[in-house]
Amino acid sequence: MSRPSRTRLRTAGAVLAAALIGGALTAPVAQAEPPGGPLTDLVNPFIGSQNDGNTYPGAALPFGMVQLSPDTGHTTGYDYKADHIRGFSSVHISGVGCGLGGDLPVLPTTGDVTETDNAKYAAAFRHDDESARPGYYRVGLTSYGGITAELTATARTGRQRYTFPATDKANVLLNTGQSLHRTVSTRVEVLDSRTIRTAITGRGFCQDTQPYTVYTLTRFDRPFASYGTWDGDKVTPGSTASTGAGRHGAYVRFDTRKDRTVEATTALSYVDAAGAAGNLRAEGGLSFDRARAAADAAWERRLGLVKVRGGDRTLRRTFYSSLYRSFLAPNIGSDVDGRYTGWDRKTHRTADFGGSAYYQNWSLWDTYRTQAQLLALLAPRESRDMALSVLRIDKESGWLPKWGYGTVETNIMTGDPVTPFLTNAYQQGLLAGHEEEAYAALKKNADGVPPDASPAVGREANAPYLKDGFAPYVKGRPHRKPGDSDFDHGASATLEYALSDAMLAQMARDLGHRADADRYADRAQNYRKIFDRSTGFFRARDEHGAFTGPADPAKSEGFHEGTSWQYQWLVPQDLRGMIGLIGGKDKADERLDAFFAYRKLLQDPEKTAREVWVNGPYDYYNADKYNPQNEPDLIAPYTYLSTGRPWKTTDVVHAALTLFTDAPTGMTGNDDLGTMSAWMVLSSIGVFPVQPGTDNWGLSTPVFDRVELTLDRRYYPAGRFTITAPGTSSAQRYVQSVRLDGSERDRTYLTTDELRTGHRLAFTVGTEPSAWGTGEHAAPPPVGTAPAAGTP
Repeated sequence: MSRPSRTRLRTAGAVLAAALIGGALTAPVAQAEPPGGPLTDLVNPFIGSQNDGNTYPGAALPFGMVQLSPDTGHTTGYDYKADHIRGFSSVHISGVGCGLGGDLPVLPTTGDVTETDNAKYAAAFRHDDESARPGYYRVGLTSYGGITAELTATARTGRQRYTFPATDKANVLLNTGQSLHRTVSTRVEVLDSRTIRTAITGRGFCQDTQPYTVYTLTRFDRPFASYGTWDGDKVTPGSTASTGAGRHGAYVRFDTRKDRTVEATTALSYVDAAGAAGNLRAEGGLSFDRARAAADAAWERRLGLVKVRGGDRTLRRTFYSSLYRSFLAPNIGSDVDGRYTGWDRKTHRTADFGGSAYYQNWSLWDTYRTQAQLLALLAPRESRDMALSVLRIDKESGWLPKWGYGTVETNIMTGDPVTPFLTNAYQQGLLAGHEEEAYAALKKNADGVPPDASPAVGREANAPYLKDGFAPYVKGRPHRKPGDSDFDHGASATLEYALSDAMLAQMARDLGHRADADRYADRAQNYRKIFDRSTGFFRARDEHGAFTGPADPAKSEGFHEGTSWQYQWLVPQDLRGMIGLIGGKDKADERLDAFFAYRKLLQDPEKTAREVWVNGPYDYYNADKYNPQNEPDLIAPYTYLSTGRPWKTTDVVHAALTLFTDAPTGMTGNDDLGTMSAWMVLSSIGVFPVQPGTDNWGLSTPVFDRVELTLDRRYYPAGRFTITAPGTSSAQRYVQSVRLDGSERDRTYLTTDELRTGHRLAFTVGTEPSAWGTGEHAAPPPVGTAPAAGTP
């Protein structure tokens, strides 16, 4: 239907009015307070550090190589519920679901060094003597007579300042043999009276991986009084080196009876020891306080790209904390001299591809849906280097990545996430001069399977997918390589492949590769091959083509971290066709209402979000409700834009935003390198990438009265884009009209070109749903896909 009927509008308004009278309706907006003060004051790095948000509270710069943060024994570093710190290590990845990083935990102690296992020498602490802000962390350790530890960072170094009690046995332990993943081998050397050098080789993320090595150099601000190393349980005073597998490390000792403060700077390199030394020379000259001030200033500049007005302080803290986490990754992998280690294990230079820096750490299955688009908008220069870095992985290793950590492929997750990641970069104008290079790499990836000699699995199920139109779900199939297998998740792999095919079809057509474009557009319709007409849902097929697994879509098999209920909306390239399979807009709308528990949501959105929707970061299966904590459902609330009920998108999005709070438990699921945080930021400002890999942005009501985006004029000539929604609140959250630079528009989406050349997007809001966005052509159009050909 082109417009909502008067009856439907009146009914929605009546339900809303009843909820308001009952006082049950809540939303993430409140009485506005005037903004003021540094934006860094609004960031709470502890958000997500409890209940497996898996964030870290320590010191880092935007996209920095170093993330110096406390480890408490949690698999990914820091758990807010813990009360002992086993070390401050230099590498952390925000929000990952398996142990990763934690290289070189360093801890101050006093007394004799007798224990070499950090589970035994870990120091106690209390949260009332702990604080953090962007680029700085501080904690009082109650063990060892009381020690204060402070951390800050530059891009490639971590700074430590320890204030000891008065003692002649103030120690700093540098543990090379224990990290958050498997440590293969280590080498630690005492170079002189102030300097420790290490090389740490590790491997593994969720499953086994190839090994990688990180090199460190730590320089203290004054000479050691004494030092030693350990090998296993054996501590050797005066020893200058310890090498091998197992527990190894070094300690240095100071006399703090007169001067109680000890400072140290640790530089990292993924190239070699000379790289760490060069990074230390280039970035290690500032005092601790000047480094801290520089870090704060860097974060203030970055956060200042988005200025919001409206909402209360709690909402603004939650918002800017999410924006902060969105800028933590990917991470610089190149040294100050431009050298980096490629996936071929050889040393290369950023000058080889014209980048300012080489980046690493690619959680692409997660980030292609939200964070990549936010960074393209707010950090396009870095995003270009990130995209070019991904292309270097193909050039240097022979294949594009799936989930890359450091210098290795992990093969975690399924599908083909690198395609929408790179086509997004193309659509945002970030691949100028490299379009054909990117297209060639993507075409190879889309049409083939990596050879056995390659560590990558790529589109592992591509051969049957290209032959039959679907990736089969094969139980118990031996894995060819470490990591996840697309055959274990054939149904969701099919949907991910088809999505990627659509995005590649659009890029191919833009570049004039018409035959390829037609071929990929046909393949983009392969989602239909796993649609089971008898159930009305997607369903896995086995290698013979038969539907397999339980017919109940809530108990379906063959979907990675989800069920058929949750994956049914993962067809952003052709929601019009998907809605047709379900039976039309009204039928799809009914199914969406059931999926989101919409009637309950209107009565109490926060309770529905927390008690009716799927909750728990690893609660993936046996569910028929929306899972706001997991990636396959991130776009789902915006499906209402395609059923002609855009006000319901606002209802669901604002309910989901209540899950983000200013508390350690305030993260919905694993943050996954800023994925969930970017969802919060984009949904809060009312502009969301509803078709990842394209240049289309869906619209919903912002939660702030005004949002000012400062944009890079090299990519966005207007330089500033302002979004206004005066009076937006829990009561006034429904769009009545939208104007772009004064021109009325009924479409529920913008293009990147409109963001690039526009200046102001103005929402008018009210207390009841309106006819805005309900027209026949208001929804985002199909992308890179052949015309729908009916049900299979």
